[in-house]
Amino acid sequence: MGSTPAEVPCDVVSDNRSGVGGGISDVYGEDLATLDQLVTPWVSSVASGYSLMRDPRYNKGLAFTDKERDAHYLTGLLPPVVLSQEVQEKKLMHNLRQYTVPLQRYMALMDLQERNERLFYKLLIDNVEELLPVVYTPTVGEACQKYGSIFRKPQGLYISLKEKGRILEVLKNWPQRGIQVIVVTDGERILGLGDLGCQGMGIPVGKLSLYTALGGIRPSACLPITIDVGTNNQKLLDDEFYIGLKQRRATGQEYAEFLHEFMCAVKQNYGEKVLVQFEDFANHNAFDLLSKYSTSHLVFNDDIQGTASVVLAGLIAAQKVLGKSLADHTFLFLGAGEAGTGIAELIALKISKETGAPIDETRKKIWLVDSKGLIVSSRKESLQHFKQPWAHEHEPVKDLIGAVNAIKPTVLIGTSGVGQTFTQEVVEAMATNNETPLILALSNPTSQAECTAEQAYTWTKGRAIFGSGSPFDPVEYDGKTYFPGQANNCYIFPGLGLGLIMSGAIRVRDDMLLAASEALAAQVTEENFANGLIYPPFSNIREISANIAASVAAKTYELGLASNLPRPKDLVKFAESCMYSPVYRNYR
Repeated sequence: MGSTPAEVPCDVVSDNRSGVGGGISDVYGEDLATLDQLVTPWVSSVASGYSLMRDPRYNKGLAFTDKERDAHYLTGLLPPVVLSQEVQEKKLMHNLRQYTVPLQRYMALMDLQERNERLFYKLLIDNVEELLPVVYTPTVGEACQKYGSIFRKPQGLYISLKEKGRILEVLKNWPQRGIQVIVVTDGERILGLGDLGCQGMGIPVGKLSLYTALGGIRPSACLPITIDVGTNNQKLLDDEFYIGLKQRRATGQEYAEFLHEFMCAVKQNYGEKVLVQFEDFANHNAFDLLSKYSTSHLVFNDDIQGTASVVLAGLIAAQKVLGKSLADHTFLFLGAGEAGTGIAELIALKISKETGAPIDETRKKIWLVDSKGLIVSSRKESLQHFKQPWAHEHEPVKDLIGAVNAIKPTVLIGTSGVGQTFTQEVVEAMATNNETPLILALSNPTSQAECTAEQAYTWTKGRAIFGSGSPFDPVEYDGKTYFPGQANNCYIFPGLGLGLIMSGAIRVRDDMLLAASEALAAQVTEENFANGLIYPPFSNIREISANIAASVAAKTYELGLASNLPRPKDLVKFAESCMYSPVYRNYR
């Protein structure tokens, strides 16, 4: 009652170096707290003023109108000019093009995503062909390698062995509840770069950006997760800036139990219909996880199934140029990991459905070479289980050129993760045996591609149909311009995911992957074929994704695995109506 407030000692005021108090009473003790004292991180619960500008979901930067600035206490916090989203986009693209180092572009885009979500996706959708190599392969590979150094603000959820026994609790820390897609990695096999541990987070973040930009899944429905069980990369373990657990990888039962807890927690927290995409797991875990959880969860492995689907689409489209069927070909793979065997299995399934032949017979059209040579029946006892179906009767062959000369394939597919393995001798042998050899160098990033587009066209004298995993520029040869196709998984997984979500799918089946492949192949036009392309241009990717989503949803309903009933009459229009739009909203 009438007491005078205690005078703040001068030494306290002078020690208030943060300047946050600004001469105002420090109500919460934040400025006066010592470093070992706890403070409460108070935040405003209403999106207005500074909090609105700092929220990437609602921030529009200089595009806030004068009316919005007055209504939401933004007047004076922004310069007076009001810019349209289109002008903002034009300015940002101009700025991005000034960077000469791709990693700088990547970092600039990630910064944009963290401060203005809608502008980020508008930029990506409208400039997809230019920016796709920045937000995803090949630049994302370098970003993952340097993730510890460029780390600024956490994106996604990190679940480490320290959280064993309470993963459900960790999932509940994520602020969004309506999650529809999770992309998860354990960082053991990032692209063709190997074990990057916790720094593999760049892959789930990049993939989910593309789920939104290309497939129209709402950003708030996407959750990137890195499972940190350690790393066997000694360079990272010795790196003082490494952001993950500094221990060797957990394996065996400890690993299996941890992943099982994670899968159970995901289902408990987000329900039966959340799509879990496994990304960049090592071979020995990728196949086991897909096999174990495909009967109880909505799961999808992009390295096995997504790659298979996009490659099959390219092969289906190429038959229109070659005037053949898939059954007329002999396929030879360099690489017998999850990508190689996944593609091989889907090709065999497609041929089986076309010809009516048993899949065990159609597999005999497909040969695989691994690090020990051609996979043949005499090696069967020593092979990993996922390689055994591809062990055919043949004498041992030690290397790729020997296999090309012995098998005489019409299609050569590289999934080895090792660059420059399609040597001139190998490619010329393909050209000798075939009038129009089909060569797919699929390993990522670009540095790991089995050969370049220029090499393929030059060594075959312009006769090859070529596709790659990472982008290559058009090639001039003998007065003609060749446009290499990119067998990029981005063609498949966004549309596949949208189709699964809009139909309320509860499981993923191979028939859905076949439907996605056929829908993608159907989007290739005669004009594309005339330019040597076996994939449509990315500029139409949202239209492509809508058609793939419709085909996948139709197959889901046909198989009785859809839960969103009744089935919409026009699935393409329904897919388009479900797509997220990054155009700015007007605020009250």
